Amino acid sequence: MKKSLLIGIFLVLFLIPALIPATVSAQGFVQCGNPGQKCCTICDFFDTLARIYNFLVINIATPLAVLSITIGAAVMIVSAGNPNIHGLGKKILYAAIIGLVLVYLSWIIINTILSSLGFQLGSWWNPHLSCPTTCTVPR
Repeated sequence: MKKSLLIGIFLVLFLIPALIPATVSAQGFVQCGNPGQKCCTICDFFDTLARIYNFLVINIATPLAVLSITIGAAVMIVSAGNPNIHGLGKKILYAAIIGLVLVYLSWIIINTILSSLGFQLGSWWNPHLSCPTTCTVPR
């Protein structure tokens, strides 16, 4: 009873409101090929990948990691000296921190690959490729 109540409270208070802005801001990954826009090139493909990466890191991975760190710390605080529960809180905390570090280190790998192909990704908080305009799609 307590576990299902705790899960319900977690979903209502944290997860659902956290995902609503993320789904709304997911519009507009592809910035080419529609009427009135430029034609799609290989550069636009990499720009779209950068936009998807930015969405996943900023809108999904970071809030979930912060939430997991908060839950892990709260579990450690309310463990009341129980070593099993305190250990569970440590596991949650370590997993969230390691996951967040891996997500942000992935930018180094992506930037290295794109730089070797001749593209500059920009900064990790705002990945954007500048693509040359060759034509526009008629309306």
